[in-house]
Parts: sequence; C-alpha cells; structure tokens
Amino acid sequence: MFDTSSVDRMEEPRNPVLRPAALTELIAQLAQMPVAADEAEAIDRIRLLEELKGACAAAQARESAALFQMRCAAQEAEGLPENERGRGVAAEVALARRDSPARGSQHLGLGRTLVTDMPHTLAALADGRISEWVATSVCREVICLSTEDRRRVDESIKDRLGEVSLGRLRSRVRALVQELDQAAVVAQREREKAQRHVSVRPAPGDMAYLTALVPLQQAIRVYATLTRDAATLVGVGDPEGRSRSQVMADLLVERSTGQIAAPAVPAEVQLIMTDRTLLGGEDIPAWIPGHGPLPASSARSWIRDEALEVYLRRLYTDPQSGQLVGMESRRREFPESLRRMVILRDDVCRTPYCDAQIKHLDHAVSVQSGGETSWANGSGLCARCNYTKENPGWSHQASPDRLEVTTPTEHRYRTDTESLIQKMNAGAGSPARCSAAERAAGRLPPIEFPQGWVPRVNVEWVRMVPT
Repeated sequence: MFDTSSVDRMEEPRNPVLRPAALTELIAQLAQMPVAADEAEAIDRIRLLEELKGACAAAQARESAALFQMRCAAQEAEGLPENERGRGVAAEVALARRDSPARGSQHLGLGRTLVTDMPHTLAALADGRISEWVATSVCREVICLSTEDRRRVDESIKDRLGEVSLGRLRSRVRALVQELDQAAVVAQREREKAQRHVSVRPAPGDMAYLTALVPLQQAIRVYATLTRDAATLVGVGDPEGRSRSQVMADLLVERSTGQIAAPAVPAEVQLIMTDRTLLGGEDIPAWIPGHGPLPASSARSWIRDEALEVYLRRLYTDPQSGQLVGMESRRREFPESLRRMVILRDDVCRTPYCDAQIKHLDHAVSVQSGGETSWANGSGLCARCNYTKENPGWSHQASPDRLEVTTPTEHRYRTDTESLIQKMNAGAGSPARCSAAERAAGRLPPIEFPQGWVPRVNVEWVRMVPT
C-alpha cells in the first residue's frame, strides 16, 4: 500500500504535462483504451506502447538520479560525511517502484550512470528505441570504466542502439571495454568472483531451482563432468530408466550432500501443516518457511519417507486471527523460542516487495526509542532492509498483522502479514485445536499419529518413526 499524501504536496512543475495528476490520468486512459480495430493497428499500438515503456523508464532514471543528487546535497549541507550521504535512497526507489531492495540498487545505479555518463543510451531509451533491459545490460558492461571511457563507449555505440540485437550490442560493448581498459576488466572480474554464491527459489510442483553463481571455467567443468558421467550411466542402462537430464540432477544432489542416493539428504527442513493435513488426510497445503506452499499429499509423503527422521513440534494459533500465539520478553535480545516464532510468522523479509530470506530479527521500534522485545514489535528482515531502517528519516511501526515503513520523504508503505493459516488456505482455527484457557490450565489435546507411526519421544519435539 502506498500513501500519496506527500505527492499531493509537490509544487507544480514548470512543464504542466508532467504533473502527477496528468500522469495519473494517462494511466487511467490506457487502462480504458479499447483494443485495436484491425491487425495492423494492433501491431502499431504494440510498438508505440513499447516505446512508451522506454520513455517512462528514462523518466524514472532521471528522477532517481535527481533524487540521489538532492538527498546528497541536503546531507552535505547538514554536515554529513561524504561516505554516509545517499544511504537508503536505493531502498526508497525500490519501494516507489514496488520492487525489491536489490533491484532498487540496480535502478538507482542505472539512473545515475545514464544521466552522468551515457547520454546517447539515455536518449535512445527516452525515444523508445531500446528497452530498460537493453540499457541495463549496456551499463553493466561499462561499470568498471571511468566516466571518460564510459562516454567513449556511449559515443561509439550510439548508431547501433535499437538497430542490432541485444547479444550483438553486448558483444560490441564488451569488446570496446576490453580495448579501453584491460586492467579495469581484470579487476572487475576479481570483484565478480567475490560475489559467487548459491541460491534456491521455488518452482512449479514439488520442485525448486538451485542456482550457483561461480566462475565460468568452474561452471563449464561441473556441467561437463555431470554430462559425461550421466551419459555413461544411461549408456550402460540405468535400472530406474532415468533420462540423462534426470541422472545429471541426481548426481548433483548426491555429490553435493555426500549421499549414495539423492533422496537421503541429511539436512533439517521445516515443514508446517495443520493437524487436519497431517492426520485427517485433508488437502490443505503445507508450508515451507521462506519458500512457500507444498501440496498436502507431498507433505504426507515426505514425513512417511523411511530415509528421513521426522519430528513434530506443536504450534498454537489464535482461533480468530489464525496468527501464531506470541510471547514477550524483558530482555533486549529475542529469546530463541520467540525468535523462531517471529521467523515462522514473517516467512520472508517483512519489508514491502522484498522476498529475501530473513537474516536479522530486530525491533521495529528500537529499544532506544522505547520499543519492547515482544511478538508485536519483532520483525524478520533481510540484512539490507534492517540496515536501511537505521538511516535518518526512516521508521518502522509493527504489529503481528502488518508493518508500516515511513521513508525520509514521508511516504508510507504497508505490508500485511498473513497468518500461517491464511497462507495454507485452512480458514479459521488452530492447528492444535487448543484454546487459550486450555493452554493456561496446562490441558493440551493429545497428539494423534497416522496409522503405522508411533512417537519416539513425547516432549516438545516428537519424533515419528514407522512401525
């Protein structure tokens, strides 16, 4: 949710066409525009709308660069050290564009580079001859160069912008960069190597994308080895009838985990489901914190896998809201039990439009400002967002149900926190079917187990093993 109150207070710009109200009217007109009357007109409109997208991207780039410049000038006047000026601007750009903080940094970097160093590329974007992605790709290639060399590249490619494919344009820019400053290219490659990492994101079904950013030579070697070994196994006849691609995927898992068979992965995976999904055979999806829903049948299949050790932990939710039942602490640091519950509640970084993994659990309102170490005042954030909220002019207000972020320009953004029950489409009720009075009296309902399973230990964690 975006509060436009500060936009209404903006002074009227010299060019009346660019008033916020005029832009809002244009958006409404486009939303109500009827489709074309014939095929030729449809193609013409598609092209014009694509050019309009480029013009809008160029305008956003200029505004982002101007925002950064104005903020730095104001902070310089306040006596802020140069290395602290402009902090948080990228996050503001991200919120305004309904995008993640990481993408906000890219948007701001693109705007500053285009405005200061790449006038021809900016003009091509403003004219709609290239897309924002093309402009971004060009700027990524020249990022290691000085301002003077960036302008040389920009001058050299001005006649190719919008005339050649992205692949050819990128190759041309890359060649120019290497000719102008080979040492800068080598240094940039070393910096990029330092960014190597592995990430995971959900895919349709019970699948996920496991991505590794590694040096090119290493990536080629890994792929070639998997291809060779998979071809050998398939060539001699795989007993399971797997394809080469399937064998390559299984080999990657086996070699990464040290297991003989890919399914036997020795790692903890938290899986949240209602008692009705676990015990009653209902089709309410389970939930993997930080990743999303899992079909009920797949969740039950997971816990019945004899190769896995399965433990149960009871979670209690409010019957009305479906939120986890929280707790408070007088300590400044969040106790482990409260920390775990907040992370389960928030799932991913709580900042609007940020889906990064939770790295920090912190007070929405700081302890210095009177904030409590409590369920309501706790927020799960990624490292970037947690550091951003400490910048001047930023503030967070939280409850178990929502987080409101206020930026230095007094814009406000809100994100609602869905309960686990809502996420799993289970409706109202508590997974443990336990009221507050029963909890206070110490009367907890018995845990029932699927046929063929018995509890190994009857404590907070309950291990389930097949009989």
